[in-house]
Amino acid sequence: MTEAWFTTHGDPSDPALLCLHGIGSCADAFQAQLSLTDRVRRRVVAWDAPGYRRSPDPAAVMGLNDWADAAAALIESELGGSADLLGVSWGGVIAVRLVLRHPELVRTLVLADSSVGSGTNPDRAIAMRGRADELRRVGASRFSETRAAHLVSPDAPSELVRSIAEMMALSIRLPGYGWACESMAATDHRPDLGGVTVPTLVLVGEHDVVTPVGRAQELASLIPHSELATVAGAGHLANQERSVVFNDLIETFLKGHQP
Repeated sequence: MTEAWFTTHGDPSDPALLCLHGIGSCADAFQAQLSLTDRVRRRVVAWDAPGYRRSPDPAAVMGLNDWADAAAALIESELGGSADLLGVSWGGVIAVRLVLRHPELVRTLVLADSSVGSGTNPDRAIAMRGRADELRRVGASRFSETRAAHLVSPDAPSELVRSIAEMMALSIRLPGYGWACESMAATDHRPDLGGVTVPTLVLVGEHDVVTPVGRAQELASLIPHSELATVAGAGHLANQERSVVFNDLIETFLKGHQP
């Protein structure tokens, strides 16, 4: 079984909310969501995806199915066999694949600043694959400094940008990051989203330039009976930049779908 380091907060007897981070991040990105342990009586669990930060490098090449199955194994072995999912960006794409492959393990789904995948056109796929080449060429620190400012709104404080860059530099490495980029480049979930039958909330930052509002609208339009909400003033990492509004939206959603 593919190993993944994870952190957990809250009462172990409460239902689990499993948080899946973006392609350049780690479990620490969900610090602002820990307040949900009391607000919605959830055990908040966040992983470092296999190949990221504190998780070991997998023994073999991973694709999107493998990350989805690794998250499913975590739910089965550690979280009592069911969980609410919160996936940010790439984590949202993993979450969708998990629901499609293991629907019995998922109670609800929150997709934040995510997409149907980068395989929707050749240019987008090429750009995604190119990120791994850039990381190899310039190293994690410079790569992260270059990308961090694009992940928040233009008005984000410099301290937040610096924190995001530092977290990314600690989190990403090859080969895992390269495999993650390939998993995005090879994915187009549009034909499959009609099979997502769990209650779903799609969130997007108002100023997200990585996965803009239109891509969230596309997700919501293809997932039956899903809800869509915009996080005012936020960029791509809405859960970190506007955590109060973000958490309020999740609280309302989860309270409406109590296990």
